[in-house]
Amino acid sequence: MRIAAVVNGFNKIDEMGKFLAFSLHVEVLLVLALLSCSPGIVWSNTLCQQTNDEVRPHSVSITEFGAVGDGVTLNTKAFQNAIFYLNSFADKGGAKLFVPAGRWLTGSFDLISHLTLWLDKDAVILGSTNPEDWPVVDPLPSYGRGRELPGRRHKSLVYGRNLTDVIITGNNGTIDGQGSIWWSMFRNKTLDYTRPHLIELINSTGSILCIAGLSSTEGLTLYLIPRADLRLFFWMNSHVTVQKVAIFAPLDSPNTDGIDPDSSDNVCIEDCYISTGDDLIAIKSGWDEYGIAYSRPCTNIVIHRLVGKTETSAGIAIGSEMSGGVSEVHVQDVQFYDSNTAIRIKTSPGRGGYVRNIYVSNVTLTNVDIAIRFTGLFGEHPDDAYDPNALPVIEKITIKDVVGENIKTAGLIEGIEGDNFVNVCLSNIVLNVSSNYPWNCSYVKGYSDLVMPEACEPLKERIFPEHCSDCYYMSNQIQSSKSQNRGAWFMSW
Repeated sequence: MRIAAVVNGFNKIDEMGKFLAFSLHVEVLLVLALLSCSPGIVWSNTLCQQTNDEVRPHSVSITEFGAVGDGVTLNTKAFQNAIFYLNSFADKGGAKLFVPAGRWLTGSFDLISHLTLWLDKDAVILGSTNPEDWPVVDPLPSYGRGRELPGRRHKSLVYGRNLTDVIITGNNGTIDGQGSIWWSMFRNKTLDYTRPHLIELINSTGSILCIAGLSSTEGLTLYLIPRADLRLFFWMNSHVTVQKVAIFAPLDSPNTDGIDPDSSDNVCIEDCYISTGDDLIAIKSGWDEYGIAYSRPCTNIVIHRLVGKTETSAGIAIGSEMSGGVSEVHVQDVQFYDSNTAIRIKTSPGRGGYVRNIYVSNVTLTNVDIAIRFTGLFGEHPDDAYDPNALPVIEKITIKDVVGENIKTAGLIEGIEGDNFVNVCLSNIVLNVSSNYPWNCSYVKGYSDLVMPEACEPLKERIFPEHCSDCYYMSNQIQSSKSQNRGAWFMSW
């Protein structure tokens, strides 16, 4: 859920061309665009598990429930009543809620299992600008409080809990969260509760699908609402697929993540473009003592063919909330430009948990301040009850096949005194670095091969042949393209 250079079947293809030249400047409202496989766009092989996209046997239009698409009439009841009615078809093959052209103002509404939310061309779902239309709900138990403020939080605009088989798609429709009011309250410190997400799925299993379209000519554009971490947010979910999503938030928008898998497993994010004011993708699993107690890890995460930009944060981030553990993360074929950081791990004493078995390969960087950054003293705690002796375990992190132009710092890798980050492995990395001190490392131990500029002292020992087994996935790598073919997947647009 976390935007749109893609509108009306890629009418803005010229802008995407500028992005390919690493010169795209996006100054628009927060937008999530689920890209279509439009003519001229070629997506290569998927790493995501294929899902069932059969047509729903039952369909209704939102207009059948009294909705008025004038951009003024509040249609919350119409959405709620339509979905309540469609729930009767959940055990009969499911149903589709059709949203035709128009501007459909609404507050928060809940999804159901076996549902397709379909937005037709020129259909716009508008989030209400009245906070009272966004109910207040309990905080996530693995966080213990709202992320921005103690206490409760606003419910997302599109919300789902304990679901299976959900599809959000269409023919170039739009969900516009009208988020400027939330940014203003955040900046002015007038929030009563933590800001909402736009789309949030909680504790859902089976096949949860959030995808652009079900054929080569279908697509969806979503304008998203920001929160502390603007996100397409998944908490305690299994088997989630996000494909062909483009996300834009103003680069100065406050704490606007792109996509956040949190305490979830078997998540695949593929063929996405993200430009936001915070981390493009942030993988999380709970906050300090609450995350430790809840103990739900985030594992088996695949990120494939991601391109993006963030002036303040990271392209791929793990943490800083990682107290339930994060493992088995595979990132392949990613490109970041005009950004602060490419790959980052964030943690702190008090987090506990672990980050292990992380594999990042085929990374292309242009105009990035810091290529690789690990931060062991990130701070930020939910309250004073956290245990400062709960130290995180950071181990078996492999980053390989990285090229970068106009990089300021190759690596800023800072572990925790008395709690070294270990088995950090760097291989086949070539960065054009402007700093006279390309690496700054402390409280870290690992290995490297074919790294330019030469890696810092704690990482200088060779990987091959003695330390292959110490480095995650070095002897059993994901099949990837040769470096000279990197980038071909999107240059064919």
